[in-house]
Amino acid sequence: MSEAKKLGAESLKDSSIPVIGVCATGDPRIDQESRTRAQNIIAMTAKILAERVQMPDGTAVPVVYSDVLMDGEPQADTVARQFKDAGVSIIVCVPDTWAFPQLTLISLIQQSPEGTPLNLTCGNSGPKPGVVFAHAASGAISQYGRLVHINVGSWPDEGLEPQMTDQTADDLVDWAYAAVARQAMKGRRVVIFGHDSMGMETALQHIIPTRKVFGLEITRLDMKLLADMLNKGAYDTGELGALRAWVNAKVGDRLELRDEADSARFNQSLAMYLIVRDLMSDLGAIGGGFMSQLEWGSDPRGLPLPVADAMESLFNSSFDHNGPKAPLPYATEADMQGLLTMLPFTYLTGGNPPLFMDFRKVWEPWEIQRLASSMGVAFSDEIWATRGFVDGDNSGSASFDWAGMPGEDPDALMSRVLMPLADPGYFPGGGNSITFVSPGGIEGIAGRMAYSALTNAFTMVWDEAQTVDLPENLADAVCSTSNVTWPHTFVTPKYATMVEYKQFAPANHFHMTWGLTPARLQYWMDLANVLSATPWQARPGFVEGVDRPQPLLYVINGGETQTKLLLARR
Repeated sequence: MSEAKKLGAESLKDSSIPVIGVCATGDPRIDQESRTRAQNIIAMTAKILAERVQMPDGTAVPVVYSDVLMDGEPQADTVARQFKDAGVSIIVCVPDTWAFPQLTLISLIQQSPEGTPLNLTCGNSGPKPGVVFAHAASGAISQYGRLVHINVGSWPDEGLEPQMTDQTADDLVDWAYAAVARQAMKGRRVVIFGHDSMGMETALQHIIPTRKVFGLEITRLDMKLLADMLNKGAYDTGELGALRAWVNAKVGDRLELRDEADSARFNQSLAMYLIVRDLMSDLGAIGGGFMSQLEWGSDPRGLPLPVADAMESLFNSSFDHNGPKAPLPYATEADMQGLLTMLPFTYLTGGNPPLFMDFRKVWEPWEIQRLASSMGVAFSDEIWATRGFVDGDNSGSASFDWAGMPGEDPDALMSRVLMPLADPGYFPGGGNSITFVSPGGIEGIAGRMAYSALTNAFTMVWDEAQTVDLPENLADAVCSTSNVTWPHTFVTPKYATMVEYKQFAPANHFHMTWGLTPARLQYWMDLANVLSATPWQARPGFVEGVDRPQPLLYVINGGETQTKLLLARR
């Protein structure tokens, strides 16, 4: 008689980290040498992925592989059981020979949860063409409405141990990061303090659509809890002293304090970081947001409390007083759509820090040229003069990493950070802002998530972008036209003109992460069924070597946007 088995916690795996499974189909008619070659390609592919794909905290993404070639249904069942036991949630198939789609790969994926990311990477070989199978399988899978990405790359036609080309590997790694970002966010949660973001409808917590589309849960906490914990001293006073000592050492007299009352308010801001960090850790949260305005620090009918700028900057940075850490995307003003932008950006880059900015003043070329001329600043073909830029700045969420170039030492970064007193008009509760001017030459993607009730779908408005340097006196003048005590990053998009950029901004905030490429973002948008919006006249529909090839599913259903809208109705 069978007995029920009690599960123990000691053997639990961390299910928050996706597992990539690599496999290959086969043909029962091929010779042993071809089978050995196919098995070697599986192992080679798994090695590449294991070495190059990581989580935001630097943890390697587990990669497993099966060298059971799927000649038919029995072998497909074996691989399916292997993958299930290993917790595989991402499938990469690397066929090197012809195979029969329904008997092999389709039999495998039908035993995987719906929405499991699937990639077919193959060489473009002639002798026993895996590429023919890739096209046959892609067509079969696409016609019944399931998404599959194919990567028709290159490796030698002959030899027992072929190596894929660098470009083939790069394309596969881009897709793998997108798949990891997609799967790693499912079932996780973010913590939002407060209610609607200052009444900004572009930042609402669309709880059910967010749950259905991204698999994310939104834990909603009242700011009163944070205020109570702050008043109770619900934090480690010793660690607070260490954090304050670290700021004193790194920022020094650039931390503006008039008296002991200012110092006490700044300590409260730092204590907020420790309290919220521990709350989020207890909840296993991968991101967060804090409403602040108006009730927390700006409404004189209550008891205004210090600003959260230091807390938010620390979360978004790759270091704090304890040393290196993973950036934890954090949205000022409880901007949920901003958080939904920064989260995938961070996962897609393996942990690069996000920048949260106001979409502030757009400087068209004629306007910045006029200001420069009035100040006697010479210019010719500088990007800021010929293309213009956006002055991105916001009172909170400015990652300290953006005070310098990617990879700079934290000490060098902090040497450029100022912490002036917060603007008392905006923030009567006091505290300190964060400010710096980002250097030019940082490249990545700037974008913003938007939601529409008409389609019940999310859209990412994005463009490749770079930061630009201005002459120092011109930069000072530009900063002074908005809030000089806030951080400033001058962003120039690659394709959008300034007229287009300022007309098509989906909200008053936008976000940038360095090292993010179009292909990775596009793959993720496919897997998450997020619409892609690049309404810039100068951008081609497909940029070879930059964009990911469009999945066949879109081609046979009227295009990317139409297909995604059809899928959104499911």
